[in-house]
Amino acid sequence: MGAMSYYHAITSALGLPQLFSTHQFLLAALFVVSLLLLRSNVGSYKKTCVPPSPSKLPIIGNLHQVGSFPHRALGAMAEKHGPIMSLRLGQVPALVDSSADCMAREIMKTQDHIFASRPRLKVPQTLFYEGRDVAFATHGEYWRKARKISVLHLLSPKMVQSYRLIREEEVAFMIEAISRSCCSGVMNMSQILSSFAKHTISRIVLGKCSREEWWDNIIHVMIDECCKMLGAFHVGDYFPSHSWLSKLTGPDARVRKIFNKVDEILDAIVDGHISRPKRDASETEDFVDILLSLEKEISQDVSFGKENIKAIVEDMFGAGTEATFLVTKWVLAELLRNPEVLKRLKDEIRGIVGSKPMVKEEDLKQMNYLKAVIKESMRLLPPGPFLVPRESISDTTIQGYHIPRKTRIFVNVWAIQRDPKTWEAPEEFRPEMFLGSSVDFKGHDFQLIPFGAGRRRCPGIGFAIPIIELAIANLMYHFHWKLPDGMKDEDLDMTEALGISMRRKSSLQLVATPCLFWTVSKSKLETM
Repeated sequence: MGAMSYYHAITSALGLPQLFSTHQFLLAALFVVSLLLLRSNVGSYKKTCVPPSPSKLPIIGNLHQVGSFPHRALGAMAEKHGPIMSLRLGQVPALVDSSADCMAREIMKTQDHIFASRPRLKVPQTLFYEGRDVAFATHGEYWRKARKISVLHLLSPKMVQSYRLIREEEVAFMIEAISRSCCSGVMNMSQILSSFAKHTISRIVLGKCSREEWWDNIIHVMIDECCKMLGAFHVGDYFPSHSWLSKLTGPDARVRKIFNKVDEILDAIVDGHISRPKRDASETEDFVDILLSLEKEISQDVSFGKENIKAIVEDMFGAGTEATFLVTKWVLAELLRNPEVLKRLKDEIRGIVGSKPMVKEEDLKQMNYLKAVIKESMRLLPPGPFLVPRESISDTTIQGYHIPRKTRIFVNVWAIQRDPKTWEAPEEFRPEMFLGSSVDFKGHDFQLIPFGAGRRRCPGIGFAIPIIELAIANLMYHFHWKLPDGMKDEDLDMTEALGISMRRKSSLQLVATPCLFWTVSKSKLETM
């Protein structure tokens, strides 16, 4: 029986009038079928335009697949689903990039202007005064201004060069501290390197540094507690409509408690700079001094006051300290695991420095193997396995895939820098591959991006690297290093801890034996 016959039979059986002629019925049926086919095609088209995605669960989407170590879990998923993946993290659409060739370049160069903003995440919004810092500020005029003054007055090559004496003094203090501890056997190098980084950055950014326990406790709050919270899960970041749950489960109260501590510390630092007598012409201004002197000038263009100064200072201090500490510690750990590399590095340093009391910054220019060792360490163990998340400003297309506005972008640096398509033996520590190579971490080579690239690249690359190079060179020059209690190289635990940055789970316990017959003290610096 044809469709029209069904129509006549049904209307007759129900005693309904035949509202449509045969011609009208066929047109209506054709229209409905066309709509159904169009809907089916549109759905199919959308599926082909969305990047590959793992299967999702209701409500939570792919959150359950992220795991405790997202860089590893998402790296494994990328091997199955491809280097670009679409995820649903709760209520938030997300894109994960694990490829240097096709995706990182597109996101951080070709379409950098579209992916230059940041999502408004609850913890950084709280800790950094509603996004008034540089790293987490949303894209716009304020971010451009804050970044410009940070680069110009703290991170430019001219300013970095002006901190040379501070770097050399703090390295000398660290070498002296290790020399005093050598006779006691095993020492906690994590603690020593952490203090070194905190004291160095404190002097540059805050203009002050104390080697007393009270100061270390203050810095611990600003660095360690903040980093822990920045890596914590917050319901509102993935379920905006249910952000109130964080008030019941506790994260909001913990973040607010830490923020209150940090705010009190920063208030005291800024107020101390405001109230102290004017510096002599011979005294060097620190970053807080410079921001205070620029406050009125900046305020003409954007809203800029004390809270902005505190946010930028907290950002620069925290990022500079964390990157310096993490990279230095991982480099030292990798050298202990690779004795042949360690020997070659020590031979290079000894050949260049000779018998001088200390490695100085002018010596570093010749140390190509040292630079290769640091690059290779940051390739395997970047300070942050993911870059700070980005957010798309508008709809766009990447390699035929539709990326909606306000998609959260995660660049899996850890996976990119271990990609077997790019690197030979990617899991092995091989500094030699950087000798004679032009590949660098300054944001132009997308297979090596520990500091990111494009507009949102970390501006502190040139700030941190001289500190790291000088510290590693002197640690190798002054001491022989070994693991405690007869441990073998392969026994060294390289497990990372949970969090936003790539920290070691366990502290680095080492034994140092002086190479030289003297130790460096602060008083000797003037004769070097």
